[in-house]
Amino acid sequence: MPRLHLGPHDRSDPLQDTEPSAGGDITLTAAQQAVHAESAIPYGLRIAAGIAWRVIAVAVLAWGLGQAIAATRTVGIPVAVGLLLAALAMPVMVLLNHRLGLGRHLAAALTTLGGLALVGGLLTLAGNQLVSGFADLRGQIATGISQIQDWLATGPFSLGSEQINQAITSGQEWLSANSSTLTSGALSAGTTASEFLVGTIIALIVMFFFLAEGDSMWAWFVRLLPRGIQDPVHQGFRRGWVSLGSYVKTQMLVAFIDAFFIALGALILGLPLIIPLGLIIFFASAVPIVGAVVSGALAVVLGLVVKGPVYALIMLGIVLLVQQIESHLLQPLLMGKAVSLHPLAVLLGVAVFSFLFGIVGALFAVPVMAVTNTVILYWTGHDKFPMLSEGYSALDHSPKELIAEAEGDDEEVGQAAVHRDHRQAGEASPDVLREQEAADDARLHRRANSKAAKDSST
Repeated sequence: MPRLHLGPHDRSDPLQDTEPSAGGDITLTAAQQAVHAESAIPYGLRIAAGIAWRVIAVAVLAWGLGQAIAATRTVGIPVAVGLLLAALAMPVMVLLNHRLGLGRHLAAALTTLGGLALVGGLLTLAGNQLVSGFADLRGQIATGISQIQDWLATGPFSLGSEQINQAITSGQEWLSANSSTLTSGALSAGTTASEFLVGTIIALIVMFFFLAEGDSMWAWFVRLLPRGIQDPVHQGFRRGWVSLGSYVKTQMLVAFIDAFFIALGALILGLPLIIPLGLIIFFASAVPIVGAVVSGALAVVLGLVVKGPVYALIMLGIVLLVQQIESHLLQPLLMGKAVSLHPLAVLLGVAVFSFLFGIVGALFAVPVMAVTNTVILYWTGHDKFPMLSEGYSALDHSPKELIAEAEGDDEEVGQAAVHRDHRQAGEASPDVLREQEAADDARLHRRANSKAAKDSST
């Protein structure tokens, strides 16, 4: 019986038939040896190994990208902020340029300067209220601290005056012992303030050029890519831009509602510094989850030190009520399908980005996830904005128009939707999800065809 012999390396066709040697041995080429060795590895192990090294490669790439971002954060963060501001101000740019016929650069300059004047005016108003109300605030804080001490002594904690005085003394001793640390922290805060000013100037310049020439810069970048992937990259990130703009505008609207109603509650309770408090809540609420918690805590602390524990509890109730309305009503209603991220994905994304990049990571977590989700869905065959393929514009049409919600679905799709709405928890399967996706795709394509037919007839 011939023996299997692993012969010397050669470059012959690995698929050709092997010939027995003069001694009756079978000689295998190098390629055939590799095939033979590969076939000896279990199929499941080969699949697991293939997935593993690809995951490692992606992780290394993500780590390298994170290191590059961290090394260039002084410039990278203002550029990213400028992009968010451009997405927020794009409707004003479209109004001035598309509707009123102003030149691109003039419209971009008016939009940028108008936004800067608006923010500057609000900050000036808040600063004036801080200066004028500081004297009254000192007296209110002293009265509030006295009420807190009385409540701690006579309330449910029943702390004696000696314990309270000892806690105050300990706090004063801590301040004295850490005065040098606090001083160095103040100096570093001054350096941070100068960096913030420079970053703000860069962000405004970037915002102006993104508004005026963003499409040209993007087209130049896409042309650097291989020709075969230029169109998928362009179309994918067109849809990502729609998701980004929808998220930024909606988040600002939600932040305004948060700030307005919490400040209104503070005004009803008779708290001071309503305008500064509202502005802080508005800007802080731009950071999902983290900003709402911090700004709400600030309102409660203000009520505590100025009016006492009872008013602080009332303020806490107002903050919780507003935030519950925001998370359960405003966010799903306003963002809708344009930013279709699961709440758990948002929570985990904000947590991970915060751990990696600090408060800046919390600011950019959701927009990065929203754009990535939209682009990947398009590349995998699920177009969230199919009307972009029918000639609609990402600037002149709203996300709802680009999604092309069906107004007259047929009975079959309507029954599928009813069946889906009444499906019990835990009953979903991959087949069910595929059926739902197919029904949604069919509905969107019918709507797109209907729109195209109406446009062609007119």
